[in-house]
Amino acid sequence: MKWIDIPPVWLFLALAITWGFSEVQPSFLAVGGPITDLLGGLLVGGGLVLIFLAAAEMRKKRTTIIPHMEADHLVTTGIFARSRNPIYLGDALILAGLALRWEAPLAVLLVPLFVGTITARFIIPEENSLRIKFRAEFARYCQKTRRWV
Repeated sequence: MKWIDIPPVWLFLALAITWGFSEVQPSFLAVGGPITDLLGGLLVGGGLVLIFLAAAEMRKKRTTIIPHMEADHLVTTGIFARSRNPIYLGDALILAGLALRWEAPLAVLLVPLFVGTITARFIIPEENSLRIKFRAEFARYCQKTRRWV
């Protein structure tokens, strides 16, 4: 069952809840329009770009993208020079963007909950593994690159 405990499953769950909010919320809470559609689209697009860039960089460095697996290399180049977790950041942007696109402003409150869950379940354990394996190199990376943005 460990395969179920992966970030895309958590993102899918948050997206399902977001969509549910959009279907049941009172219409006076809907804040749709061209501006929110554009902003939502930009957030989703930005999230997808971050995920693509991170996956390409990890592939180039020949290390795993799968959580719970040991990394072969510490990736600090490309998009990873700006954020230690660009894939998770991309997931959060997609969630926020779809909450706007689906006119579910209450669901935007799920974003910090999602970020907290991902941090506790994946980022902290991954960082602990990287800290053990790459020691000083990981410490230097953490000093110059923030966890999220």
